Amino acid sequence: MKSLQDCANERVLIIDGAMGTMIQRYKLQEADYRGTRFADYHMDLKGNNDLLNLTQPQIIEAIHKEYLEAGADIIETNTFSSTSIAMADYDMQALAYELNVAAARLAKKAATEYTAKNPDRPRFVAGAIGPLNKTLSLSPDVNNPGFRSVSFDEVATAYEEQIKGLSDGGVDILLIETIFDTLNCKAAIYAIKKYFRESGKPELPVMISGTITDASGRTLSGQTLEAFYISVMHANPFSVGLNCALGGQQMRPYVEELSNIASCYVSCYPNAGLPNAFGEYDEEPEDTACIIEDFASSGFVNIVGGCCGTTPDHIRHIAQHVKNIAPRRKPELVDTLA
Repeated sequence: MKSLQDCANERVLIIDGAMGTMIQRYKLQEADYRGTRFADYHMDLKGNNDLLNLTQPQIIEAIHKEYLEAGADIIETNTFSSTSIAMADYDMQALAYELNVAAARLAKKAATEYTAKNPDRPRFVAGAIGPLNKTLSLSPDVNNPGFRSVSFDEVATAYEEQIKGLSDGGVDILLIETIFDTLNCKAAIYAIKKYFRESGKPELPVMISGTITDASGRTLSGQTLEAFYISVMHANPFSVGLNCALGGQQMRPYVEELSNIASCYVSCYPNAGLPNAFGEYDEEPEDTACIIEDFASSGFVNIVGGCCGTTPDHIRHIAQHVKNIAPRRKPELVDTLA
């Protein structure tokens, strides 16, 4: 079977769209989130989308299949918040490992089914590693700039538990995504290296995707795109890219900049435009696809898809628009010390 590298060299790869947007379509209520296992739980659970890996697995699997049917080569696990730190909001820290294993198995089952249908086009599972609800670079207390609500070691330990669950569940790739604080990302990188070194397992490819928060072109913690890239390249990632925060149109100059400096593959999966006054996304699939097509035809990208507000229709249109466009060629590195 072709490897991820083989596929990336052949064509622009398609990553899936928003999981949360699709879950919202099911209009789930509190009882749906609880299921039978958590029927008497002491806190409200509605909105804990990652818990659905355990209480409504058929819904998560169905969403994965919709994206695979639409043309996704890579699907993400439903684990954006599946760390002990993020799950503390629901007093569910103890479930972190189980959530990751369950999510990985659901995605892998769907991907394996679609690979079997067309072995020449294998489908891959990316273990989604979110940015956390706590940040290492910024104080949550404006009156105490030096205060941190969490330590680097605590973040790394939480990420290592997530990585173990994703690996045990069978993911093909690890995706550190929606990075607004590079120090959190570096804790995830550290955790990945530590886990694979100590477990003896072969290290999985790592995709890294940051988020530019406004027109300044910086992350929330203040780094320029180039500084962010330099900060994470020691991880030797499979790809570096951008997702979330902005719509594709606003993201274009930053994707171009990244494509000019990155020695690895470049990914981009923007939101469906900018949110409206109600926090909803209005950009039509065809519009998103035209923007992504421009990125691809300009030679900026290797992996494309969608983030907030995107649906299987968006992914289907994107896949159609880029299917005949050659992927970005990785630059030849020159040894300046030679």
